[in-house]
Amino acid sequence: MKRTLHRLAFWALLALPMAAGAADTAKTLNVLFIGNSFTGRHNLCSVVKAMAEAGNPGLTFNTTDVIYGGRTLKDHWRLGTQNIVKRSTLTEAEEKATIATLEKTLAESPKDNYAKIALARHLEILPKIEAHRKPWDIIVLQSYRDDIEGDPTAYAEYAPKFAALAKAQGARVILYVTTPGTQNEKPLNAAPDPAPVLAKERAIAALAKKIDASVAPMALVALRCQTQRPDLTLRFVNDAHLNQTMAYLTACTLYSAIFSQSPVGLPVDSVTDIRSQEKPRPDKTKDRDGNPITRKFSEKDRADLQRIAWEGWQEFQKLP
Repeated sequence: MKRTLHRLAFWALLALPMAAGAADTAKTLNVLFIGNSFTGRHNLCSVVKAMAEAGNPGLTFNTTDVIYGGRTLKDHWRLGTQNIVKRSTLTEAEEKATIATLEKTLAESPKDNYAKIALARHLEILPKIEAHRKPWDIIVLQSYRDDIEGDPTAYAEYAPKFAALAKAQGARVILYVTTPGTQNEKPLNAAPDPAPVLAKERAIAALAKKIDASVAPMALVALRCQTQRPDLTLRFVNDAHLNQTMAYLTACTLYSAIFSQSPVGLPVDSVTDIRSQEKPRPDKTKDRDGNPITRKFSEKDRADLQRIAWEGWQEFQKLP
């Protein structure tokens, strides 16, 4: 109980405005990102880390990610990611039970590649349980089309399950809400219809309130970008994933959600795509559209993207 109160006091201190210098006293944050390629692409965790440490002198922002391409939080639960969330209290019996379940899954469905990857991960965790008892400070839960259909949606069903485990150790929860269906691959001539975006974000706001989570509302932030900078594209032409611009917007928005402070003025000015899992082997100096794999933003674009992310995050706070 004392440790939980101490960690809550720490978060109250860190949430103070940057100008007050509160974050200068912070030492380390241990942050877990759970998601799929919308987290894995562009090494998004590393971009957030660079921003976090640049904006908060003295802070060490340690990141770990659990990525299963194309999978949802429901899939993560099936694959035992909850054990990684509760690593500070995880028992050997719990980990062995997860391993047994995954082995049974593979015996019945030997082509389940996600179960294979998860099994290898948990077999690696088992002998290291005692060495990884440190609790998480932040857990980021990424959505992927599991937040738009159903009542409740699969995201609304499984985010609380993960959040309960996070809260039990005093960790904060960030809902990173992707928006693959609204990202534009070409410059726009007119702003998109805001109605479906607002409907989605209101549902997420209700979920966040229910589980006491912060939100990176990327549908709302993307809409603001498309309205204010319709010349910018937010996804690749030859790939449905977020491009470097959207990744930068996302990192700025996650920064806003984590620290409740503006990313405006952060010196981080570039994002690099990753192409490590494609077949046949690609030209790793180029992104999916054949452009340089690293995009360095102009001073204007960087300032606009930082401002748009902050304004979008603030707008989300006002949703009913």
